[in-house]
Parts: sequence; C-alpha cells; structure tokens
Amino acid sequence: MRPGRGATEGESIVNKWFSRFSSKASAVTGSSWAFLSAVLIIAVWALSGPLFNFSDTWQLIINTASSVLTLVMVFVIQHGQGRHTQSIHLKLDELIRVNREARNELISLEAKPDAAIHEIRAAFNN
Repeated sequence: MRPGRGATEGESIVNKWFSRFSSKASAVTGSSWAFLSAVLIIAVWALSGPLFNFSDTWQLIINTASSVLTLVMVFVIQHGQGRHTQSIHLKLDELIRVNREARNELISLEAKPDAAIHEIRAAFNN
C-alpha cells in the first residue's frame, strides 16, 4: 500500500474496510434497538404465518435470513474478539517488558508451541 492512501503500512484496503465495518456492525447489533428490531421482525413474521398458510416459502424466508445473518455475524464477532485478544496480549506484554522482575520469555507466549507453554505451566505448578 502506498503512503497517503488511508491504510497503515502492511494493512490492505479490504482489511481496513472490514475492520471499520465489523466495529460498526458490533456496535449496532449489540444495541438494545437491534434486539428490539429482531424481536419485532420475528413477531411480524410469526403473525404473517396464517396469511401465507404457514407455507414452505414462509418458513424458508426466516430460515434463509437467519442463516445469512448468523454467517455474517460469526465473522464480525470473531474479528472483534481477535482484536480484543490481541490488544490484551500487547498490554500484558508491555507490563512484562517494563517489570524488571518479570520473565521476558512470557512475552508473546500465545505464539509459542504448545510444548513450551506446558513447560512454563509446569514450572509455575512446582
């Protein structure tokens, strides 16, 4: 990415767009208004059942809509949790780095092989 194009170095336009989208989507879908809207949509759908004789198409509408929304929200939630987890790890790494008594090998422990994590856990348990 060339400087001055709006994305940080190493971050693609798609990644930057998705990050903004997922942050806004999380804020919107996590609100009480989104919950009330979902309840209202489900109520309207349920009440419209007799009008459509509870047909297969009537059922297919809610099944398809909920499946698509669930799939999209999985990615939005996963992205948000990933960013949150990375932020926590970086903050903890900074605290380890500035504490003279802390063991620096614990920095970025989440990126180390499982065997190394098990060794450190065993050392703490002794």
